[in-house]
Amino acid sequence: MRNNVKIAPSVLAADFANLKEEVAQAEHGGADWLHLDVMDGHFVPNISFGPFIVGAIREQTKLPLDTHLMIESPEKYLDDFRRAGSDIITVHQEACKHLQRTVALIKELGAKAGVAINPATSTSLLSNIMDDVDLILIMSVNPGFGGQKFIKGSERKIREVREMIEKTGREIHLEVDGGIDTGTAPAVVRAGANVLVAGTSIFRGHEIKKAIEDLRKSYR
Repeated sequence: MRNNVKIAPSVLAADFANLKEEVAQAEHGGADWLHLDVMDGHFVPNISFGPFIVGAIREQTKLPLDTHLMIESPEKYLDDFRRAGSDIITVHQEACKHLQRTVALIKELGAKAGVAINPATSTSLLSNIMDDVDLILIMSVNPGFGGQKFIKGSERKIREVREMIEKTGREIHLEVDGGIDTGTAPAVVRAGANVLVAGTSIFRGHEIKKAIEDLRKSYR
């Protein structure tokens, strides 16, 4: 499984003044996906970007765009993000009044559907959506800001969700976002994650290609 782990650099940590170049470096440096964190200033305390930037990134890369909607009422904006080029659209369990309906809408639009849960949310709340999703995202920090430290104990939640996935018999990606670097990645992968979102550790203070290579080496 460790050879099949995908690395999804979080564009939120990139230098937006040089976004085209940094996206290209991530793609040429071995990234598997690009992770796009969309924040609305309501569901989380920060604001990032919307479909316009997603569309601009889509024009610069062939990598799958993994769009993480940290927004209220995400069902209102699914079509916009799909039209902009999102290949995977992930919504938060905590933000959806009708989660199954929202997941179904994502799939009707032709995208892969993901569901994210915050650190304080029980994995048991995912039990009734497992047959519908393509991806589960475990937040290992409280969403809203980059550069936070990995919350200890997140590995337990990853193991719990991995067991839930195995029981379905379906191929469901298990993604982890928050504080992922060469120090935390090995334990996260051992716990069962197969998609690692990393922002600060890839885009800040390192040569991007080397940072991706170092992260990949850390869990093999």
